[in-house]
Amino acid sequence: MLYQNRFAKALLWGGVCTAILTGCNQSAQDTTEATSGDAATEIKTVAITAIVEHPALDDVRKGVIDELNETGFKESENLEINFQSAQGNTATAGQIAKQFVADSPDVIVAIATPSAQSVAAATSTIPMVFSAVTDPVAAKLVPKLDGSGTNVTGASDALPYEPQIELMRQIIPDLENVGYVYSPGEVNSTIVLKALKDNLGPLGINVHEAPAQRSNDIAMAARSLEGKVDMIYTSTDNNVVSAYESLYQIAKESKIPLIASDTSSVERGAIAALGVNYYDLGRETGKIVGRILNGENAGEIPIYTPQTLDLYVSPNHAKEEGITLPQAVIDRAKEVVE
Repeated sequence: MLYQNRFAKALLWGGVCTAILTGCNQSAQDTTEATSGDAATEIKTVAITAIVEHPALDDVRKGVIDELNETGFKESENLEINFQSAQGNTATAGQIAKQFVADSPDVIVAIATPSAQSVAAATSTIPMVFSAVTDPVAAKLVPKLDGSGTNVTGASDALPYEPQIELMRQIIPDLENVGYVYSPGEVNSTIVLKALKDNLGPLGINVHEAPAQRSNDIAMAARSLEGKVDMIYTSTDNNVVSAYESLYQIAKESKIPLIASDTSSVERGAIAALGVNYYDLGRETGKIVGRILNGENAGEIPIYTPQTLDLYVSPNHAKEEGITLPQAVIDRAKEVVE
């Protein structure tokens, strides 16, 4: 009887051990399957920052995300995107850059020069793709355009100036004085100012500067040009574009036509703009990001520069600002904004 009891207990204990071992093996198998499943749906992380939110820069961001989605990197599936705006504050741009570096995403996208400079100063290892930067070499983001050899690449919005000047003179044939409202602290804008002087000076056309440190100063800067200029030229200066409606009000009151290099400014008050399509620029930026996510080295990818420009016009804004657009200009416009 004692032997039988001991034998029964041994059988019972053996069954318990078998159950435990089976459970352990099953748990290990489940863990392995979960791990392999996670590997199959690896999540890529892209951090995006912009110096400020306005139509042109918003279009860049949308283009980046749309391009990534179409090339297989989709939010909520295998892509996580973190977007932060610096709200026009360079100190905030620096803080965002440091936080992004601490988060260690797969790629950082920096839209506009101030944000790009902040990210470049914060990391030399995490791949960075800039966009909407006029002169990345002058901004000290890259040493050259055909592959930086660093962690930085991107898409420039640099424009040829000859077509811009041709448009100005088509609209105002007796053009003698051009006003330029700009942020003196933004490299993009000071580069454009120098280029305007270099290109307009030999033609006998004067450039009148109207610096504005903040968006709130734009209207006052524009007002200072009243009675001195035949037109105001606006670039993609982020402070200016952010406050374009106030510039438009001064243009209407003073009868000074606004001609821009940002096509989205036509809807907001410019009479004409010959420039880059910023959504398309975002798509090109997204292609570069996708190449890096697929394993390419950022430093080996050349800087993208657009080869085509779009002309947008608004006859209604022209009338409000005291001028009639030539029919030849209207006829060749890609879009006529009513």
